[in-house]
Amino acid sequence: MIQSFSYSPLERVYCDHKLEEIIPLEIESMNINKIFIVASSTLSKKTKEIEKIKDILGSKLVGIFDRCKEHSPIENVLECAKEVKKANPDIILTIGGGTPIDTVKVVQLCITLDIDSAEELKKISGNMQNITSNIRQIAVPTTLSGGEYSVVGGAMDTKKKLKQGYFGSDICPKVVILDPHISAHTPEWLWLSTAIRSVDHAVEGFCSISKNPMISHNAIEALRIFSNSLRKTKKDLNNIEARSQSQKAVWIVAKNMGNVMMGASHGIGYLLGSLGSVPHGQTSCVMLPAVLKWNEDHHPEKDKMIASALGRPNLKAHEAVKELIVDLGLPSKLADVGIGSELYDKIVEYALEHQIVLSNPKPITKADDVYQILDFAEKG
Repeated sequence: MIQSFSYSPLERVYCDHKLEEIIPLEIESMNINKIFIVASSTLSKKTKEIEKIKDILGSKLVGIFDRCKEHSPIENVLECAKEVKKANPDIILTIGGGTPIDTVKVVQLCITLDIDSAEELKKISGNMQNITSNIRQIAVPTTLSGGEYSVVGGAMDTKKKLKQGYFGSDICPKVVILDPHISAHTPEWLWLSTAIRSVDHAVEGFCSISKNPMISHNAIEALRIFSNSLRKTKKDLNNIEARSQSQKAVWIVAKNMGNVMMGASHGIGYLLGSLGSVPHGQTSCVMLPAVLKWNEDHHPEKDKMIASALGRPNLKAHEAVKELIVDLGLPSKLADVGIGSELYDKIVEYALEHQIVLSNPKPITKADDVYQILDFAEKG
């Protein structure tokens, strides 16, 4: 079998600079005349950060959308797409976490493919669209989930209560600006829990059924960085160096995300999000240790390397990950994130049809497998 790896058309990543330093450079470099901002509502309404950017952009700012909803409901994505299309900007500046970044990815598909209804949008879910987007984005991530590096977006089918994947060959950002200063506005629980999402990327990428010679080194290095930087941030939320290190750890592991299959922690996590409205970072907090425990007899050597990278060589991998989660004061049981046993049957039903769950390194073949993982997650 001939194997190849694809990389997104992300052109530049800036580290350790403030957003207001970089935006004028990009405006000049790309000859931008019209910019549309998509921002998190918290940054827009509770801080002065967006006002600062408005002042810098001046007459080049042609619109702002700051009403992105968690899990990117299709109706909300279409609302954003309508406003962007009307403004007809040269580029979108996305400032916020995974929700606005995901929203804009799907907005790019809507605009490029002339989609303006939920029915039309649902038809392309799950299928790669080989396109040249009519519009791209500059992303300024304020969380650590890493979606800014992939060509996969997500939007929720609100009728099914199921988040679906949307794929486009160039819907990743054109430019990513890692500004650790602006991230200081991100709530502690959100910053730290989305970091565990990226720990999940590293662990499940490392253990993946896919073979990629680059992921092993990158994943282990990212885990080493996270183990130190996240604990430093927990101790001092204003430690800008620690925040910067965490951002770089996300970059290290996320650039290969599209080249490896994730496993049951991600797959079941998507279901917790769509069925139980659990934020993605928190789904990883409760599911990753449980899945690692269920998988532990399948890849013992990899388990040892994960625990060592997290600085706990004498622990099992699921114990080392759980310890990090507890040290950060994050939820570690299903009940902690509002998931009760009444949802288990539906989670199991969907899990057994979910491609990512079925890509788990230790094969999941029957309902009892999923119930056992949920039992581990219930007990914490």
